[in-house]
Amino acid sequence: MSDLKNRAVRLEATNHDGSLLGKTVSSTKFASGKNSGFAFADILFAIDLGNEIVLGDAFPDWRGNLYDIQMIPDLSTFVEWKPGLDSVIGDYWLKDGTPVPICPRNLVRKLVARLAVLGYTATVAVEIEATLFEESVQEARKLGYRDLTPLGGGTGATYHLARSKDWVDYMEAVVGRLDRLGIAWEAWTDEAAAGQTELNLPPTDPITLADSWARTRQVMREVAFEQDHTVTFMAKPTAGYGQGAHLNLSLQSDGVNRFFAEDGPSPLMRHAVGGLLATMAGNTSLALPQITSYRRLVDFTGPPTVVSWGENNKTAAVRAITGHPKYSRLEYRLPGADVNPYLALAGVLAGVLAGVEREIEPPGQVTDMAWCLPDSAGVPRIPDTMSKAAAALGADPLLREYLGDEFVDFWVASRRWEWMEFHTKGGDPFAELSQWESTRYFEFP
Repeated sequence: MSDLKNRAVRLEATNHDGSLLGKTVSSTKFASGKNSGFAFADILFAIDLGNEIVLGDAFPDWRGNLYDIQMIPDLSTFVEWKPGLDSVIGDYWLKDGTPVPICPRNLVRKLVARLAVLGYTATVAVEIEATLFEESVQEARKLGYRDLTPLGGGTGATYHLARSKDWVDYMEAVVGRLDRLGIAWEAWTDEAAAGQTELNLPPTDPITLADSWARTRQVMREVAFEQDHTVTFMAKPTAGYGQGAHLNLSLQSDGVNRFFAEDGPSPLMRHAVGGLLATMAGNTSLALPQITSYRRLVDFTGPPTVVSWGENNKTAAVRAITGHPKYSRLEYRLPGADVNPYLALAGVLAGVLAGVEREIEPPGQVTDMAWCLPDSAGVPRIPDTMSKAAAALGADPLLREYLGDEFVDFWVASRRWEWMEFHTKGGDPFAELSQWESTRYFEFP
């Protein structure tokens, strides 16, 4: 940990919606509370993205009392964010010393520990997609986040090196900032939509990945602000292409990748696939958290649309990469760019654990294109609305076991509230993208 003299410290943690929340304290204040924690009002779990109090959720203790919970810093995450400011990520704890059951980071911790009991560690990586615009965030707000100018040119492409210097300058500044913070990255590239980029974070343990993912989004925002541009992780910021956050996962024991087998998926990989597919309908609510998330689910445009898996099949929801002792892994292609990093990983780890502990065998893999499969194929569609996905999560006994009833009930209630806000405050379900969605989601999470 760096010298705290004459330095402020920013305390960081996400809420359920994936927004990075926190407060900045003096070095003296941080020194006094770095072990015991810092008080946060638990109402932070009861405010929606429109700053309204959410009614009807299942996290009951705050009702009428606004109790404090403790944010206890994880000192292993302490970094110098910039001259004069350090930052540290933490978890939320109740005053009796137990973890807040709906704290996203604590959920991941719980599942990592359960995996360790089986003798496994998970290695995960993520592909972060975002869209960049020429306008500053102040200009974007005045325009209602509509009709913005894509940074780097108005045409979409993939892997092209023809982006203009402003787009390249932005990405180089982002990875330069990541380097200074010690956040590892693997690659960045132009993506399919105009102004869109993909930034890949390399394989690591789930907590480190989620922390790096949350901080990378913050870095990308801050660099955009500094360059008078704007960036969004909204699942579909325009009527064109959407954007996702593919997760890659493997399980190890004794330093060996247990997803590898000479002749294709190992039995452990097959069971992990079985669990991921068995929980996919319910997990959709976590992977696609907002109204706009479901506008991505269009055949032929990239995201999966059916509960499916296949070896090296990028049209399936779970892609199995096989045949290599190091790189054999599963790619979970469902999450949108707007997902909470911690909840995305919690849902995937829960599905994998369910499959491994119960030795769930997956259905037959899809060997052709998974998009536009007829009903006669017997492959179920992924829930395509927020209400369908929330109902599936509420009814999923496996996810209830691994994530906990209190979290599941809380999350389902929060999504029903979000659905009600959309349908009563100006959202248009028949629009390709409504103004209500742009206003609510463009800057968040």
